[in-house]
Order: sequence, then structure tokens, then C-alpha cells
Amino acid sequence: MRVLILYNRVGSIAKGEARDLVSAQGVEIAAKAVDEALRSRHEVVCLSVPFDPSEVVASYDPAEWVVFNLLEGLGNRADLEPEAAAILEALGYRYTGSPADTIALCLDKARTKSLLVSKGIPTAAYQVCDYRASEVCVPLPAIVKPVSEDASLGIDGGAVVTTPAQLRKRVRHIVDMYQEPALVEEFIDGREFNIALWGNGRPECLPLAEIDFSGFADPLMRIVSYAAKWEPERDEYHLTPVTCPAKVAPRLGERIRRVAIAAYEAVGCRGYARVDMRVRDEQPNVLEVNPNPDISPDAGFPRAALAAGYAYPDMVERIVKLAAGQLS
Repeated sequence: MRVLILYNRVGSIAKGEARDLVSAQGVEIAAKAVDEALRSRHEVVCLSVPFDPSEVVASYDPAEWVVFNLLEGLGNRADLEPEAAAILEALGYRYTGSPADTIALCLDKARTKSLLVSKGIPTAAYQVCDYRASEVCVPLPAIVKPVSEDASLGIDGGAVVTTPAQLRKRVRHIVDMYQEPALVEEFIDGREFNIALWGNGRPECLPLAEIDFSGFADPLMRIVSYAAKWEPERDEYHLTPVTCPAKVAPRLGERIRRVAIAAYEAVGCRGYARVDMRVRDEQPNVLEVNPNPDISPDAGFPRAALAAGYAYPDMVERIVKLAAGQLS
């Protein structure tokens, strides 16, 4: 095959812009890894995109090239990630990962949860808030996060609140900092799992991964914060190790996989995705659905693929074949 790898060019990012520099730099790492994985098997071109991908791909015939889509927005605008996929679609390219409508849906956590509820898929109680946090009906403790950010932006040691006063203060902080509403979600004190899935028809679950929060004495600190994901100099980064395959009883494992597949299909994922959930009283509750998750070599999706017997190049190859229609 002829594979065109597209990723965002990382420039300077001003304070308050939607895109996060650390996670954006991770996309460059993923692009280089994908390039190296595919180059021995296919004709590969790897291109950074400053803003509009149509200006970069003009000389590559969509009938001949498959796009490995690592675009997480347009320029520094992470909220325009769906538009990047829509441009590729309009130009006639086959591309990896989910379509624009799915990406747009999953960027809005409240819309995603509303759809899950309508499909009978369990998810924690939630409410979208602006400054009127006195009207919140979500049980406390609750976790407060931006409604439309990813990469755990806005989630830190103060994200979980236990009193109405804390809730009002945290909602104001999120609205002021990110210029968008806050999602207030019931905090589930339970085991947290990441489920990697791939496929265009009935998806296949890769081995379950579980976050180990045993290093936190306070259950309200058992969250995957921004620091836990992106800041190696912070304690949280080292106190959230992952076990994959997770040690889980067969019955619960089957229930988790069933819910993950239902969520993947409900939002219209394609290619590959990750579903995050917490378990309370043996009932999995979906936290988020992440189309096109991070596939840099040390990320969760490659870890799960490796546990299933797919070395990194084999995982990347399968993702490309799913995009090219060679696998379902």
C-alpha cells in the first residue's frame, strides 16, 4: 500500500488556547513510530500539517493513498479535530480511525453520555453546568471537568468535590479557565478499566487494562489526572501504573467487554478506539469513549495490543488494513 501519515505540526501555544502542548508533542512521537513501523512494508510519506490538510495532500491521489490520520485538530485548535477528518472524507481519502461525526460526538462528553443513556448503556449520573452550580442535582462526591476537552485537561487534585461550596468554586474555575461549561459527574469509587477495541463491524476487545490506584490512601484522589498522564516529574504519574491484562473474574470481564462493545457501536467508532469505565457493585459504568486514542509506543492501546500478541508494527499494520477495507 501507499500510506500517507498526517499529524499536527506543533507550534507555540498561547495560554488559554484549546490545544495542549505536551499531548500535542506526543502526536509527533506517534507519527515517527508509525512511520518506522510501516516503512519496511509499504511506501510511506509522513507529513506535518500546519493547519488545513487539503493544502498538504494536494499531490497525493486519494485513489492510491491511504491516510494514517493522526490529526488532533487544525493548527492549535483541538476542537476542530472533527473538521480534519471531514476534510479527508470530502477529498475522497480512506483514513484510519473514526469518522468526523463520531469524533465530534465524543469530544462533547455530555452528548456522548446522553446517547449512552438513551441506548441503555450504564454511565455515571451527570449534569452540565455554567455558573449556576447551585442547581446541580448530581450526588456528591462528584468530579468536575471541562465538557469538551480531552487528554485529562482540567482534571487535577481538586477535581473531586464533596460539598456544595467546593462544587460551585470548581465549576467557576473550569468555566473561567476553559471558556466552556463544566461537566459535573457522580464520582464512582471503584476499579477503573481501559478497554481497547478495534474493528469496523463487530469490534474485537483487546485484553483489559486496569489502573492501579493502591498508592493513594484517599479514595477521592484515585483519578487519572493530567499530571498522571503527562508529567513524569509528578507523583501522580508514578502512582497510576497499569496492569494489562487485568486480573478480573470471568463474569465481570465479560460484562465489561459487553458494555465496551455496546458503547463503541453506539457512538459509531471505526478502526480503533478506547472505552474508559469504572465498576461499582459489579456494574461497569462508561466514563468516556475515545476514538483515535494515543498510539505512541508507550500508550495504552499498544500495550493492550501487545498483550494480545500484536507487536507494534503488526498493530499499526492492522489499523491501516482496517482503513483500507482489507479487514473488517
